Amino acid sequence: MQAKPGESTAPCASGFEIRIELEVPLSLRPRFFRKIKTMLLTPRPVRSLKFVSLFLIALVFLPLLSAAQASPAVPPHRVVIHAGHLLDVKSGNTLTNQTIVIEGDKIVSIGASSDAKPDANTQVIELPNATVLPGLIDSHTHLTGDPKDLGYESLGISFPREALTGAKNARVTLEAGFTTVRNVGAGGYSDIALRDAINDGDVPGPRILASGPPLGITGGHCDDNRLAPQYHDVELGVADGVDAVRHKVRENIKYGADVIKICATGGVMSKGDDPNASQYTREEMKAIVEEAHRLGRKVAAHAHGAEGVTWASDAGVDSIEHGHLMDDNSIATLKKNGTYLVPTLYLMDWNRENLGKRKAPDYIVKKMQAVSAVGQANVKKAFAAGVKIAFGTDAAVYPHGLNAHEFAVYVRLGLTPLQAIQTATVNASDLLGWSAKVGTIEPGKWADIIAVDGDPLKDVTTLEQVKFVMKGGAVVKNAYAK
Repeated sequence: MQAKPGESTAPCASGFEIRIELEVPLSLRPRFFRKIKTMLLTPRPVRSLKFVSLFLIALVFLPLLSAAQASPAVPPHRVVIHAGHLLDVKSGNTLTNQTIVIEGDKIVSIGASSDAKPDANTQVIELPNATVLPGLIDSHTHLTGDPKDLGYESLGISFPREALTGAKNARVTLEAGFTTVRNVGAGGYSDIALRDAINDGDVPGPRILASGPPLGITGGHCDDNRLAPQYHDVELGVADGVDAVRHKVRENIKYGADVIKICATGGVMSKGDDPNASQYTREEMKAIVEEAHRLGRKVAAHAHGAEGVTWASDAGVDSIEHGHLMDDNSIATLKKNGTYLVPTLYLMDWNRENLGKRKAPDYIVKKMQAVSAVGQANVKKAFAAGVKIAFGTDAAVYPHGLNAHEFAVYVRLGLTPLQAIQTATVNASDLLGWSAKVGTIEPGKWADIIAVDGDPLKDVTTLEQVKFVMKGGAVVKNAYAK
């Protein structure tokens, strides 16, 4: 039988003829077909599985090699943003008529618009009247939670349902301008599943650093104290004693945790504990921090009361979440140790207006009122003392998407608008360990960019109405295009 170009026929030992049709590069064809013919004609008592496997692999992968050699590499998608105003969040300077050039998911250059010459294949986005700034970062969210899930209502929610709730809230959070979040506490590793779904492109959402189940003592804020003893209900993150907490850190990391969340004191939304009371001991927290840091993870500590704040900071945690019942000594400890404070303040304003409508259990109402009465004043002292501040909201205690309302509270308590914006950009990226990736608009960083009307340095509430959102070079929202 006559072989066609790119085709080979060869008799095999059994007398059958095998026809091979492959797109083999011309330069490789003679050698390839000689090898195949030799393999087929070589007498063998039994054709081994290894021989058959190698033959089949050749059939599968050589066409791919041919295609790879024939097709040139596709260049990354190129986008140019013409920004009427560009806020440098490091210096506070606002630059005019700037062009941001993006290739793929990264920023490659920034310069005067007069110097830019985009070609016909470049996507051009015009934002001539907007103020452009980096995508915002929320260092304290609970994407898989919802404000309506209070008290005993949440006992009926499965971990898969939490993850699906998280998918909804992730989209809302991203569209509000928050392109990165640190999720500090979720049931059953649901936030890790959500993170992975976003990273795989299955659902839209911000970049997530996820903690999985928070670590806490038996009967503490990170346990569940609502059910009677016969149910033996214990949260996944409960661990007591130095050896147990070391194991729990390792277990959370095993299942995908980017950060370790612990409960150093009681809390507001939990039953049967006191926000003022410390929970983990110094020794337990030191063991947690040592193990987490050794394995490349940072530690966020929920802490309201002064003693718990001090102990956690001295143990080496990277951030204190809330700090609403701090005293002067614990504030001084944060300053001395360089520990970040993530204040979560707008929730007090929102709950003051809405808690009565939520049918919250009495134990939540009473603790929320007590903490709200002094919480903002205590954080104001921390602002004045120069404690490092990273933006965080505790969204889920109030509706997701309202995250940017936190900025106005910071300004009301003494930060300048620029300082408030820095808490959600350069400061938060430093806390997360992602300063080389997010937090500013600079070459080499991810193209996570937002735009608003007006000047947020004059009115920080403009950040509550984000009109344009880009994550990784892809436009998520553009109200200016309408």
